[in-house]
Amino acid sequence: MMTPSFTRREFLQATTAALALPAVLHAADDAPLRIVDTHTHFYDPTRPQGVPWPSANDPFLYRPVLPEEYRKFAEPLGVVGTVVVEASAWVADNQWVLDLATKNPFLLGLVGNLPPGSDDFRQHFPLLVKQPKWLGIRVNAGPLGTGLDQPQFLADLKSLADAGKVLDVNGGPALLPLVDKLAAKLPTLRIVINHLANVRIDGPMVPEQWRTELTAAAKHPQVFLKVSALVEGASQGNRKAPTDPAYYEPTLDAAWSAFGDDRVIYGSNWPVSARFADYATVQSIVQQYVRAKHPDALARFFVGNAQAAYRWPN
Repeated sequence: MMTPSFTRREFLQATTAALALPAVLHAADDAPLRIVDTHTHFYDPTRPQGVPWPSANDPFLYRPVLPEEYRKFAEPLGVVGTVVVEASAWVADNQWVLDLATKNPFLLGLVGNLPPGSDDFRQHFPLLVKQPKWLGIRVNAGPLGTGLDQPQFLADLKSLADAGKVLDVNGGPALLPLVDKLAAKLPTLRIVINHLANVRIDGPMVPEQWRTELTAAAKHPQVFLKVSALVEGASQGNRKAPTDPAYYEPTLDAAWSAFGDDRVIYGSNWPVSARFADYATVQSIVQQYVRAKHPDALARFFVGNAQAAYRWPN
């Protein structure tokens, strides 16, 4: 039997703590709503060392992307904080973002980049894990697939779990069976699937294999699903994404059917998302969907579940 990494009591405590964040009115309908965006990226190509991502050939993204810009449009829409997700393979950039978060409390924490199974992990983990705003790491599907059979890789992830940190995982739908296997091996490790496993969103056409494998991953109580990169999944040929919430409803129905109200969380994937829709649209699509559920669903989706998954310091 799987052992969940948090109890119901811990979930309620996390929700209560998260709801203590500052109150903000949502501009769309004046209903009180606090939002934590669990997926943003910040970077600055003008640094002397530059950045490994994005490419200088991408004029849309290759520019300084910093909290001041994000806060100008996010705070009026009810966002009271954000979890930053790594955008750099350089280990030193864990500290660059943590320093940014120290200067800006609006940055609740960082999901960093520190490859498990590597010398870098063993060298830097003892230092990074002491910093409260270092919430965990992100691993892509490729390294995860090869690492599942490597004892040191699994040992490093167990160290992450033992420290109370989180693992974000990113990749296409083929990621889901890997999550199922990892969650079975490490039942105390909280795992957050990024971007709905990057499923293509095509109105009523929901891939059956994705739905089945999503449900299999969801049977592990320590696995969460991040509803992020929604408009990216719906865009085709770099065109703007549909703005009608009904277009996304079949995919979101499958996500909620698998994970329920307590393990789906909001993330925008800004600034990448801005290529396909503005921030207000990204937020509005999911807000309209969740608002139609029971009264406390919005608070869980936008704050409570995020705190249960990431456990940023209060």
